Amino acid sequence: MDEEKQSYQHPEIEKKGQKRKLEEAIEEEEDELEIEEEQGTASLTWERIQVIEYEVTEQVSVLNSTFSWGVFDRAAAKRATSIIADLAKSEETVNVIINCNAIPALVKHLQAPPSPFPSGGDGNYEKPFEHEVEKGCAFALGLLTSKPEHQQLIVDSGALPHLVDLLKRRECGCNSRAVNSIIRRAADTITNLAHENGGIKTSVRIEGGLPPLVELLQYPDTKVQRAAAGALRTLAFKNDENKKQIVECNALPILVLMLRSADAAIHSEAVGVIGNLVHSSPDIKKQVLLAGALQPVIGLLSEFSSLLSSIKSIIGVSYLDDSSCCSESQREAALLIGQFATTDSDCKVHIVQRGALQPLIATLQSTDLQLKEMSAFALGRLAQDTHNQAGIVYNGGFFPLLKLLDSKNGPLQHNAAFALYGLADNEATKDCIAKTLKRLEEKIHGQVLSHLIYLMRVEDKVVQRRVALALAHLCSPNYLREIFIDNNGLELLLGLLGTTSVKHQRDGSLALYSLANKATLLSPIDAAPTSPTTQVYLGIPFVNNATDSDVTFLVEGTRFYAHRSTLLASSDIFRAMFDGGYREKDARAVEIPNIRLEIFELMMRYIYTGSVDVPIDIAEDLLRAADQYLLEGLKRLCENTIAQHISLDNVSSMYELSEAFNALSLRHLCILFILQNFEKWIRRPGSFHLIKRAVPEICGFFSRSLPKRNHFPQE
Repeated sequence: MDEEKQSYQHPEIEKKGQKRKLEEAIEEEEDELEIEEEQGTASLTWERIQVIEYEVTEQVSVLNSTFSWGVFDRAAAKRATSIIADLAKSEETVNVIINCNAIPALVKHLQAPPSPFPSGGDGNYEKPFEHEVEKGCAFALGLLTSKPEHQQLIVDSGALPHLVDLLKRRECGCNSRAVNSIIRRAADTITNLAHENGGIKTSVRIEGGLPPLVELLQYPDTKVQRAAAGALRTLAFKNDENKKQIVECNALPILVLMLRSADAAIHSEAVGVIGNLVHSSPDIKKQVLLAGALQPVIGLLSEFSSLLSSIKSIIGVSYLDDSSCCSESQREAALLIGQFATTDSDCKVHIVQRGALQPLIATLQSTDLQLKEMSAFALGRLAQDTHNQAGIVYNGGFFPLLKLLDSKNGPLQHNAAFALYGLADNEATKDCIAKTLKRLEEKIHGQVLSHLIYLMRVEDKVVQRRVALALAHLCSPNYLREIFIDNNGLELLLGLLGTTSVKHQRDGSLALYSLANKATLLSPIDAAPTSPTTQVYLGIPFVNNATDSDVTFLVEGTRFYAHRSTLLASSDIFRAMFDGGYREKDARAVEIPNIRLEIFELMMRYIYTGSVDVPIDIAEDLLRAADQYLLEGLKRLCENTIAQHISLDNVSSMYELSEAFNALSLRHLCILFILQNFEKWIRRPGSFHLIKRAVPEICGFFSRSLPKRNHFPQE
């Protein structure tokens, strides 16, 4: 939301709401001067701008010359503020009004004129239009806050101290309509000034605006309560110091009482304030729960759920468009329940014990998208508790959540998927799903399998792909070769990787990864390589030992002693070197020009012992040496070490390394990693080119890995 709605993004709602609040307020005043407004939405003409400039300049002049308690001055000032406010209702005229220096003049009249007595005392004198001019100025300034620079200009002109003073006019002991109205206007203007403006929120606190706003929550007039709560709601969001002071002013008890109000406007603002207080503030969240907010918040949601059920029952329908009767309170209550559910596991249990599940599940079938989105969010949090998982399913939450996966609304679909993910974490659910999948796998054979393969061959491309995807996940390993090699199922899956659809790419990669795991039947990284040949090894003591040595290598100028018999048994390269017609056959010292001594020693350790620890920092160099001397066992050890460090950042270079040194095992592991992480990897530069290059290798991998069968067993 936007600044006033925690984490959901609906910025237009709050801004329009505040402006509408001001417009409704002025319409309620019977003595306001009405001025005919220009109709239509076309841009202002030059002539119209000149007329507005003239009018505003005239009224600014009046304001600048009427700052006194004289009856004619007060009447003129009141009329001037009304005219400017009416003009400010059109956003097209706001810049014109501000350019005419209206803000300083309006700010000046936010305070009462000086006393007519020289001593400054109150004396016994008449105060015509008391509170009325200040009220009109606050209203007009509130309409001029549509842009951040306008907000700042008003604050820089000194408006905040005066607005805070207006909040305190209740202290005069008068509960007149005029006093109520001016306090409400001041609170609304503070709300508009602080909207999405962190600096001004802080300035309001510094000017002492929070304590009087908290006190106004208990004001007798409900409209003043609403305005004060609306201001606190704005000032609390993403401002930790403001949140702290609001709580320190003992706002929580009265906010909890407001949650129980029968006035929808009151509890809507109260739940909004509480929502912004607890957002990203675990300590305040605990204090809110201790203040007793949980039950009334659940009550707000239950109220709507019961009302909706009653309406459906009365009119005899199962479907009803309830978006118009769904208030902001229910949306905020659902979201707040989700936020409460992050505190600890006990709180999740308490939420369910106090009756939140049924109304949350009921609202999943509302026609209001935001309400469904927030209810799914709350259920997702609650589903992280094992007992709640069973409760959600028992109360009928599974199918509504499943249905929401078809929603075109991204956040709603995501929240529903998150809730279902939590439900799937339940051990009983996991066991049920596993058994269901196993049963499906057991059913796919004989005539059923033959029919599916027939569909995969002759139907249109969409059906063919769907069948191939399903069989990759559900079919027994016994039939994989017939399906994916002999009947071109593999070609269909690879075709999905080459599309531009992210969904098709994801589906294809996951299917291929599932297929590969079935083909290998082992976790590829954990599969430790074994020695390729059975032979007797001399052991570590003979490595670089001059005793009985009959050949010496010169590596980086250092002598390294070895034994021909061991070398001959280790690889074809050494056999060719010492048994063939090469000059090394009779040489006592053989120079090794392109391998570092450290690498050569590890290679010899492997030749003499059949195993060696491969440090990751030299694994590539050792792989290069193993490939050069055709030491297949050492190559697999190196590939295994490198594979354990494959990441999104290096998988492309690792694949190229496997190609350069014919490291087949590493190449397969790179392919598996790419398939498993395809959605993230494909976004990287050069990835699409690499996957096209790897397609023949993927085909070769499956062709070699999938077991051969001559026929399908019959049912």
